[in-house]
Amino acid sequence: MRILEIAPPWFTVPPTGYGGIEQVVAQLADGLVDAGHDVTLLASGGSTSKATVRNVFDVPPSAELGSTCHELIHVVNGYHRRAAFDVIHDHSGFTGAAFGALLDGPPVVHTLHGPWTPEVEVFHRSIGDALHRVAISDDQRSRAPHDVTVGHMVHNGISLTEHPFRAEPDADRHLAFVGRANLEKGPEVAVHVARLLGRHLKMAVKINEPAEQMYWDEHVAPLLEGADVEVVRNGTKQDAIDIMSGAEATLFPIAWPEPFGLVMVESMAVGTPVIAYAAGASLEVIDSGRTGVLVPPDDLDAFVAAVRSAGSLDRAMCRAHVVEHFSSAAMVAGYEVVFADVTQQHLRPRTSDRTPALLRRQPSEWDRRQDGRRPITIDAPRRPGELLDVAQT
Repeated sequence: MRILEIAPPWFTVPPTGYGGIEQVVAQLADGLVDAGHDVTLLASGGSTSKATVRNVFDVPPSAELGSTCHELIHVVNGYHRRAAFDVIHDHSGFTGAAFGALLDGPPVVHTLHGPWTPEVEVFHRSIGDALHRVAISDDQRSRAPHDVTVGHMVHNGISLTEHPFRAEPDADRHLAFVGRANLEKGPEVAVHVARLLGRHLKMAVKINEPAEQMYWDEHVAPLLEGADVEVVRNGTKQDAIDIMSGAEATLFPIAWPEPFGLVMVESMAVGTPVIAYAAGASLEVIDSGRTGVLVPPDDLDAFVAAVRSAGSLDRAMCRAHVVEHFSSAAMVAGYEVVFADVTQQHLRPRTSDRTPALLRRQPSEWDRRQDGRRPITIDAPRRPGELLDVAQT
């Protein structure tokens, strides 16, 4: 099967540091090639893969994260060549999904990597069922609006070789936290827990966006004075793996319905159990009492008690759980089923109008708000002739 994998443009594939989506795309592209498929990966410069790599930006535009204009220039390169593929698999945001819904061509599979915010719900209602959505957890799928079809679910997977098993934690039996500096991830809760237990905490934290820096300065930094906390800011992927593999437990005090939570899987893969609030996908990722402990959301006392019990959990069982359910091989097999299903649907005669609702509905208040946004300008792309000749699309 000829498959186009469209990664977001913001980081390399695989990522050198933060980049959960990019990590998933890297494993998926390589795994599909190993399974015998002809795979092209559209990603930013510096990306490497067993697939054929195409890029628009020589350097990932990380500083422009979220820019619609950058994303548009990136994804149009893939859709311009859509006739060369049997299926397009899009991991980007609204722009890629809109192209997939509006243009004729091969079936488009769109993986939902984020939460169901109001804007996301409005957008997916507007495009109807003109593309094939894949959720990354049953919980995320269950939260879809009743009038938005999410036909498939495939859990994210990780490379087992890149996450080697550790039978014993480091001698200091420290606690670990890996995540962004924001309310949803709860880094300040991790610090509170470590202080209450008198334990050493190692943190690998992403703090490179203004909102993350503000959150860290206001909510986390004031707690560090006198605490036994070691912080690695914006470190490498290996930094995070090392911190988790040497820990007695990884703390995952989320304050939102996490759509998946790759940190939980990575931690269990190296043998470290996860203590998490029972929210979002944590209920289907963690086998509570065996590979970690789930506690009621916002119950700090229960969280602290669960951390105390983490040393009794079997690290080998944590690893086995990931091998069975969350390996890259399992993810690849799941997407092969999805691709086979959507290509068969594409070959069947159409029995209903596939015209996206985006072409039929009246502008909403949300549309009018977007019309007033300030346009973004950027430098010309490296190959403007290839990107801007969209008359043939």
